[in-house]
Amino acid sequence: MKLVLFGANGSAGSCIAQEALSRGHQVSAVIRDSSRFTMRHERLTVVVGKVCDPVSVAEIVKGHDAVISAAGPGAAIANDPTQAPMVVQAAHALIEGLKQAGVDRLIVVGGAGSLEVAPGVQLVDTPNFPEQYRPASLAHRESLKVFQQSDLDWTFFSPAAEFESGERRGVFQIGGNQLLMDAAGKSRISVQDFAIALLDEVENPHFLRRQMTAAY
Repeated sequence: MKLVLFGANGSAGSCIAQEALSRGHQVSAVIRDSSRFTMRHERLTVVVGKVCDPVSVAEIVKGHDAVISAAGPGAAIANDPTQAPMVVQAAHALIEGLKQAGVDRLIVVGGAGSLEVAPGVQLVDTPNFPEQYRPASLAHRESLKVFQQSDLDWTFFSPAAEFESGERRGVFQIGGNQLLMDAAGKSRISVQDFAIALLDEVENPHFLRRQMTAAY
């Protein structure tokens, strides 16, 4: 498949790129600054673009089979919450840009905060949710609402509550909009295994126009 990957130089994005390339896909890695992206591969094309600009999105994604967005302010948002709105801006730009380009399939890396921990109760609304992550989680939740109004074949892929680089196991749970936990009551997954689950969904969709998650 010919894939576009926004946010390819982030922790999740770089793992997604590596997983996609290992499966034989062609990847157009979209970043803001090419000097900060060192990955090289014969099926990898590095493209400078803007995920919040629908015109830029349309130009880049035209002719591709699917679009993956792992774009976001990342860890910097903890020190600068004003960056949170870019998540919603990107949602609108992706929808408009894909429509202009005639591309229907979109899978977005969202946040865990919008996952339910009880009927009608989302993780971001629980009393012990870390304050430094709240602006990003609320922005991701708002972006999910934007995608839910779209007629694209979108998937909003929320990771587990603990989401960081680690072991590539290849074994994990898959679910919908509810927070998943392991036998010890922990909600966690490595970025490497998240990338496996995401590419599985790209290749064999089961959560079209739905939220999904993965955890051990």
